Amino acid sequence: MFSKDTAVKPFDSKLWLASPTMHGGELKYMQEAYETNWMSTVGANINEVERITCEKTGCGHAVALSSGTAALHLAVKLAGERLYGQPAPNRGTLEGHKVFCSDMTFDATVNPVAYEGGELVFIDTEYDTWNMDPEALEKAFEIYPEIRLLVVAHLYGTPGKIDEIKKICDRHGALIVEDAAESLGATYKGKQTGCFGDYNAISFNGNKIITGSSGGMLLTDDEEAANKVRKWSTQSREDAAWYQHEEMGYNYRMSNVIAGVVRGQYPYLEEHIAQKKAIYERYKEGLKDLPVKMNPYDESCSEPNFWLSCMIIDSDAMCRQVRGEKDALYVPEHGKSCPTETLEAISLLNAEGRPIWKPMHMQPIYRMNPFITASGSGRARSNAYIKETGMTDAGADIFERGLCLPSDNKMTAEQQDRIMDIIRRCFA
Repeated sequence: MFSKDTAVKPFDSKLWLASPTMHGGELKYMQEAYETNWMSTVGANINEVERITCEKTGCGHAVALSSGTAALHLAVKLAGERLYGQPAPNRGTLEGHKVFCSDMTFDATVNPVAYEGGELVFIDTEYDTWNMDPEALEKAFEIYPEIRLLVVAHLYGTPGKIDEIKKICDRHGALIVEDAAESLGATYKGKQTGCFGDYNAISFNGNKIITGSSGGMLLTDDEEAANKVRKWSTQSREDAAWYQHEEMGYNYRMSNVIAGVVRGQYPYLEEHIAQKKAIYERYKEGLKDLPVKMNPYDESCSEPNFWLSCMIIDSDAMCRQVRGEKDALYVPEHGKSCPTETLEAISLLNAEGRPIWKPMHMQPIYRMNPFITASGSGRARSNAYIKETGMTDAGADIFERGLCLPSDNKMTAEQQDRIMDIIRRCFA
């Protein structure tokens, strides 16, 4: 329980969850775009960023787009067209078809399925990595053997069990769209995330491990698919002297100015990852005597990019907490805390933490969609239900007990010590 009677001196300036870390070299390439007047969606910066992305990830082709969401949308569109053919006018490529999707993620992962008219079927999370549960996916294929597409994310920069997931999909003839928006630079068995799916996406949003302020990238080893995305992303203009359009297009191409920022950021990717890892390790060491654990990963086969450091409170150290659609209430208890109380205490320092992503099957927009756990079809369940029945909805449980800690790589060790001190006071 955090005592509000004790004065807390806030940081002089806001300590963000994760903010852009700029180095100065970005201005060189932005200035180059300005001076050469390549201020549109073509130019040397775009070409170079695509080349560097292929080099860094090992993927065959990269297409620079306006956002990670745009990359996911066109990845889903590619998969739908490959599976079901080109749709009739004004219809999505997934009309009439279900798609398996990660459950505990940001809704940008799954919304593109809805853009293309598909019905989302959410797959529960597992505790080992906080990502999609392969056992739940196997159960889902038993229930829906006709499904041929999976959209899977790597949460907070930690790779999921992508080899197991890929083997399951291969057995069932399903394509994979891999959302590596949060995990650029993370590896699984030595291979970069963003290279395991048929079509993949990364993000350069303002809070990501490197940034262009916005922007994203579609990755694939399929040259024909990459060329198709380039066409779609520039309004699907045909090769004619006039403006000719024979299929739906989008204004999704990355700006050459944004690409200049990304180009200037890329040399610092490994440095940013090292800084983020140091933050994670300091939290892990500094909080080890509390009834909490850090967001997990499998050290034998994966190396996260440690984009966000998160923690989960032990079940028996949780005070009572109730969340509505927009508000939360809790009852303070000595020796216990909850995410709501801990985040409130962190905010007193003028620092930003956040709740864990609320699982998609708990979101009002998707509450009626199918949701599959390892034991079969299920809905959100409370901790009490889990303890009583042993039926586990891992995503809802992690959401209830977990939170994202301030993880900005400009945070000093002294600032992090103060954050950990205030977390300790929550359990006093």
